[in-house]
Amino acid sequence: MISSSFKEIERTWPKISKAIYIPHTKSEYEKLRKQLDDLIDLVGNNEKHPLASLLETVGVIISNFESTNFLMKSATGIDVLKFLMEEHNLKQADLKEIGSQGVVSEILSGKRELNLRQIKALAKRFSVMPGIFV
Repeated sequence: MISSSFKEIERTWPKISKAIYIPHTKSEYEKLRKQLDDLIDLVGNNEKHPLASLLETVGVIISNFESTNFLMKSATGIDVLKFLMEEHNLKQADLKEIGSQGVVSEILSGKRELNLRQIKALAKRFSVMPGIFV
């Protein structure tokens, strides 16, 4: 016997599955990335937003796809940060959660390393695992 919660999911899943799915092609991945960007714009840093868990879920799905399909050769945390900044069209001044523009500049030039607080903030902002910055 199917539980009542799964009956509700079964009824709504056809619509939801257009937004939450495992990408199998680059085209599906790109579509999901666009949805993630839209979710980031909508949810921002509001952990209490009704769609915050959807943002996290889609971020994990994208991260898994990227880790198996886009291997970076020995990328450093700084390389990853630069890549994410480029992907999201961000400038140093846009990363206020890790410090002033001067601090961000020192990090990007390799004069300063990311600390734990900064790594956590970046992981949250980009919906990725903190370990990619280490």
